[in-house]
Amino acid sequence: QVQLVESGGGLVQPGGSLQLSCTASGSTVSIGHMGWYRQAPGKQRELVAQISSGGLTDYGDYVKGRFTISRDNAKNTAYLHMNNLTPEDTAVYYCAGTTRRFPSPRLRPSHYPYWGQGTQVTVSS
Repeated sequence: QVQLVESGGGLVQPGGSLQLSCTASGSTVSIGHMGWYRQAPGKQRELVAQISSGGLTDYGDYVKGRFTISRDNAKNTAYLHMNNLTPEDTAVYYCAGTTRRFPSPRLRPSHYPYWGQGTQVTVSS
């Protein structure tokens, strides 16, 4: 089994920045694809960003140019650096992971068997 633990959420003012981390641990094996999803109250879960084990990335349209996903394979950790945050970015952010490798960075949520508990990001003045 793989466990994913997110950290770095919190309260930030509009226009501010925040970095989330997600570390995989367990009976593994190096983690393959990792992704970030978010869910705001009353809304469906949506893709924020995802990254392959080789560093190929894919972003949701509304975060392109503002958010950056990266990873440290030696630490089994993915990062999400968020800039120019707006109140619309307020949500619970979930980390997702799989031990499988895929040629494309674009995965569906169903490709990820492992999910973290989520970390709250609140953007408010």
